[in-house]
Order: sequence, then C-alpha cells, then structure tokens
Amino acid sequence: MNFLESGPPVRIKICGITAQEDASMAIDAGADALGFNFFRGSRRFISLEENRSWIASLVGQAFRVAVVVNASREELTALRESGCFEAVQFHGTETPELCATIGFPVWIRAVRVQGEDSLAQALQFNTPNLLLDAWSDGSYGGTGRNVDWTSAARFAAAQPSRRVILAGGLNPGNVGNAIRAVRPHAVDVASGVENSPGRKDIRRIRDFVRAVHESLSSDRVPAVEGALGGEDTAAIHR
Repeated sequence: MNFLESGPPVRIKICGITAQEDASMAIDAGADALGFNFFRGSRRFISLEENRSWIASLVGQAFRVAVVVNASREELTALRESGCFEAVQFHGTETPELCATIGFPVWIRAVRVQGEDSLAQALQFNTPNLLLDAWSDGSYGGTGRNVDWTSAARFAAAQPSRRVILAGGLNPGNVGNAIRAVRPHAVDVASGVENSPGRKDIRRIRDFVRAVHESLSSDRVPAVEGALGGEDTAAIHR
C-alpha cells in the first residue's frame, strides 16, 4: 500500500533508519513510512548487501523508501530488484528523465528550496510526490535548517495535485506548528528523533508522532516567528 495515497491526514516518515530495532520502534510508535539512506556521504548510510534481510522482513509493516543521491543506474536497478522498497527518493541532481525512467512505480523528488525558482523547477518532475528540504551550498541536505514555511505553504496550496512532504529541521517541539502553517501531505524526520546520527530515540519518536496527531485536532494559527529552528531531519549529510 502506498502510504502517500491512503492513510491519516498527515503521514509520518521516519528517515535515516540504520538498524532493525529502530525500524521496529518507529513502526510500533505509529510511523507510516521508513527511509533508508544509500548515499555514502551520509552519516546514516547503510549498504543494501549487509541489511537486505531485515529490511525485507518489514514488508507490509511500513512503506519502505530507498533514499539516493546521484546513484548509478546499476545501483538503482539493484535497489529496485531487491524487492525491499516500495519507493525511491531522489535527493541529488538527478534529471527528470532519469527519475521517470528508472522503473520504480513510486518515486519522490526531494527539492532543496532556494526561493521560488527552485519550487517552480520542481514541477518539471513527473511525480505527485515532492519532498521540500532546506537549501545549503555544498550539501544535499541535513543542514538543520527549516524550509521557509510561508513559501512551502504557498506552494502546497497552489499545487493541490502534488503531495508535499515537509522536511528540514522538524522535531517534536516544532512539527505541530509546521503542519498548521504548511498543511503538508506528510512530514519527514531523522535527527529530530535521534540520540546520535542514525540511532533513534523511542521517546522522541513517540513525542513526534503525538505532536503530529495533536496538530490535526487544533485549528489555531501558529506563530511562525520563533517557531523555526530545531534539529536536522533531512535524509542526507547528517
């Protein structure tokens, strides 16, 4: 089942999973999707060869996303043919043509938001699934910065056919305000629920999930000023 097509009003993706016990914790706490990082430049990198068996065992428990940065076609084919993933998330400089022709039935395009131009360019990608992350020179993510929630909200409202996944600096303390400000389809978190890079904290995961659920029952308008900040949640270079 595609977590982006059916599920709660705001889906939750826990990214940077590096261990089976962390995957189980996230699933038990209420995560809808898990992200696994196959970019060697990330502190949350894992290899498919060493982790294939336990990732495969999660089938039916959560939507599994392979996160890549400028991976070769051979690497992408191996991830697709492994049977371990329901989707791939492109987080590098991959072209629209490559993303659309690699063969994953579901794919997510990560967009490092640097003003309105970067959001406009995101529309070149033929996918309804767009993850908005903060921009940083020389890095593919993991800056600890928030996306400009105002720009993200305008984009989400103007593109109702796109499923916006909000990432960038989210944690249990600010995700509620982020959801009320942006109204995303899903939220993505990694270091905001960690003890150390790649190792998750069950209390923080539960607090994050609870904050997401509580935001859905509140109609109050957040005070965006002062709400930004917090730990990095993007999928790369943490």
